[in-house]
Amino acid sequence: MESLKECLLARAENGLIHLSIQTWAVQNFGLTFPAVEEAILELNLLPARYQRNQRSLSCRQQLSLFRGKVAVIGCGGLGCYIIEELARLGVGHITVIDPDNYEEHNLNRQLFSKVDNLGQPKAAVAAVRIKEVNPAVTIVPVQDAFTSRNGSVLIEKVDVVADALDSIPRRLELAEVCEKCDIPLVHGSVGGWYGQVTTQFPGEYTLQKIYSRHSGERGIEKDLGNLSFVVAMLASIEVAEIVKILLGEGSTLRGKMLSLNLLDTEFTEITF
Repeated sequence: MESLKECLLARAENGLIHLSIQTWAVQNFGLTFPAVEEAILELNLLPARYQRNQRSLSCRQQLSLFRGKVAVIGCGGLGCYIIEELARLGVGHITVIDPDNYEEHNLNRQLFSKVDNLGQPKAAVAAVRIKEVNPAVTIVPVQDAFTSRNGSVLIEKVDVVADALDSIPRRLELAEVCEKCDIPLVHGSVGGWYGQVTTQFPGEYTLQKIYSRHSGERGIEKDLGNLSFVVAMLASIEVAEIVKILLGEGSTLRGKMLSLNLLDTEFTEITF
């Protein structure tokens, strides 16, 4: 009987393994989708779903993304887009942490919210959605609030944390836990036409500097709400920061904050 390696090499087309072959390998070798995906990438082949990545990402980089572990804290407006984009890129392990269920007011911007899943847990819905999008991604839904008490356990094995929270005190707690666990944190926040993104590495305390004069529970989103296109754009910038960290390439927003004003199409970089 042919080995998995022999089968994959024999069935590759121009360096690509199509989903039908990946599915066949899963069934015939009794393996999981993640196991077969890793085997494909280790052979310097590429699952065909990523063929539009290959002019920007090598097979080696795609393997690094597959082996990357990201925790997304919050599965609301920002979180849904972050999770979806990471999964479509091929980031192999995503932990989704959110205690809430979908409500009607989420429908204007939250990618996974639908009329027929109102009332359902956000984290569980995210897991179902991502399995439909990319079965090679391991997604771990956690229907619980992130706090300083449970945070270290929830993120201890991840490479990067994405902040998709809507509470300033919770963000600061998250920053403290990331500092304790020595994990980089990518922060994003949206309010109306405006938003901000930064990347904080251990020892930098960037979020504490940003929110040093803020005493409330929430930021400007409390008064301005959240617009879908601003949420999508901010989430995409967060994902770009995460990918650069996982690959160890490019320049991040470390020590800087990118402030976006989409009403006037203004982008301002603030250095700390």
